[in-house]
Amino acid sequence: MSYIMVDIESDGPIPGDFSMVCFGAVLVDENLDRTFYGRLKPISENYNPDALAVSGFAREETLDFDDPKEIMLKFAAWIEEHSKGRPIFISDNNGFDWMFICWYFHHFIGRNPFGFSSRRLSDLYCGLEKDTFAQWKHLRKTEHTHHPVDDARGNAEVLLYMKNEMELKIALK
Repeated sequence: MSYIMVDIESDGPIPGDFSMVCFGAVLVDENLDRTFYGRLKPISENYNPDALAVSGFAREETLDFDDPKEIMLKFAAWIEEHSKGRPIFISDNNGFDWMFICWYFHHFIGRNPFGFSSRRLSDLYCGLEKDTFAQWKHLRKTEHTHHPVDDARGNAEVLLYMKNEMELKIALK
């Protein structure tokens, strides 16, 4: 099983009515050097300028991005190439990121390589700390820039920190 940290940027709150602008993924291993980045052409005329502004792109730029089906096929191939066993989708906000990735996979290629579930980084950290309100974003090493590869890498750094902390806690017992 391989954890793949994912982050997306969109131009609105839901897939279908709005578009995923770009996304990044990082295979969670000690190197964090296997990444994927896709920029997707809008699938809808709808967009929220404030939501789009977070991505740093103008609407006119996004119209020249890549065909969503091609990007999702490339991402599925990347997942297949880089994961060992079942790929596990994980993100900072899986309620948001997951719905876009899942919708795009099913809509454009008819299947989701991640299956039907995802994990949320914050919940894992809160469980590790046994504190429902535990804060973890300070543990990122990579600056949170809203470029999805940077953001996925920073979140993957936190997951690795958690893995190493858990191993240390078990070793100390």
